[in-house]
Amino acid sequence: MAAPLPVAESASQRRRWPFWVGILALFGVGLLLVARLYRGESKPVGTAPGGSAAARPLPVVVAQVAERDVPIYLDGLGNALPLSSVTVKPQVDGRLVRVLFKEGQRVQKGDLLAEIDARPFTIQLHQAEAGLARDTAQLNNARVALARNQALIKDGLIAQQQLDDQQANVNQLLASQQADRAQIEAARLQLDYANVRAPIGGVTGVRLIDAGNLVRASDATGLVVITELDPMAVVFNLPQDDLLRVNRAQALEALSVEVMNRDGTQPLGKGTLSLVDNQVNSATATARLKATVPNPDRLLWPNQFVKVRLLVETRKNALVIPGAAIQRGPDGSLVYVVSAANTVEARKVEVESVHEAQAIIRKGLARGERVVVEGQGQLRPNAKVSVRGGAPG
Repeated sequence: MAAPLPVAESASQRRRWPFWVGILALFGVGLLLVARLYRGESKPVGTAPGGSAAARPLPVVVAQVAERDVPIYLDGLGNALPLSSVTVKPQVDGRLVRVLFKEGQRVQKGDLLAEIDARPFTIQLHQAEAGLARDTAQLNNARVALARNQALIKDGLIAQQQLDDQQANVNQLLASQQADRAQIEAARLQLDYANVRAPIGGVTGVRLIDAGNLVRASDATGLVVITELDPMAVVFNLPQDDLLRVNRAQALEALSVEVMNRDGTQPLGKGTLSLVDNQVNSATATARLKATVPNPDRLLWPNQFVKVRLLVETRKNALVIPGAAIQRGPDGSLVYVVSAANTVEARKVEVESVHEAQAIIRKGLARGERVVVEGQGQLRPNAKVSVRGGAPG
């Protein structure tokens, strides 16, 4: 009865054998896939799947090297300020009778803004004129007496001292007459000050006092503030390293200034550079500059924060490419140049400067050549490319 047991075990083993074969087959297939994937990843970019030297065309965006005049700007941040701003104050004490301006009104220099009660000053003028008339009459009488004494002294009828006293009296009355004229001028000046006039042309602000109030020359607030809005001054800062370049350019010609809103999206005006400050801020290593900007449309307002672009140079016939084409290599800057056969060459270039996403090339490129501006990350020397668009040069 014990003999059949080995036969049963042999049949069980025969049933398990296909299972293990399947496991080993799947494992082998997995190893084969991993090896193939590894070999595929290790192939250089641009090589055909079969490992041939023929490059697979890679899509890129190119731009042509252009030759044109390029303006060179220096950018700074600053504030718009009025060229002049005056707080109009009374110059005499008195009651404010009338206010003749409107808030926000454009006024010219010399325009009548307000009137102060002028009657006290008119009285002072009349008193000074009366004093002059009195002293003039006395002077005339003294001169007649002096002439009489001069005739009598020749005949020896009066003493010399009497003649000298009369001459001194005439001189005193002449001095009194001059003082009276000065009082008249002072009274007329006070009377003129009763009419408050605009000291500058500009735009009036908020009225600071109403008619009927008593005003004094010592008041701190004044009547109104007049601000000149056209033209405006724009004060901005530049790094101290730019000063030499600015001074050299300013010595050749007046430098143009463009003013924009603080995010640089809206132009607000154009003007000229009028001043480079005579000292550098040691805390920020910047210098302050001032420009004068016409403001007929009142786009600029006092204390407005603005962005300023100072034109210091215009590079003539410069070779220009988009800044995105510039790549950094172990030996410096390089670009990928596309040949007529649509293969790329990594070429070293010398970049003079980059302005507004445009790079000025000093050496390494020629006008009309094509450079890659998008897709450089997948390129290798001599790789085949397909141009799928264009970018401005």
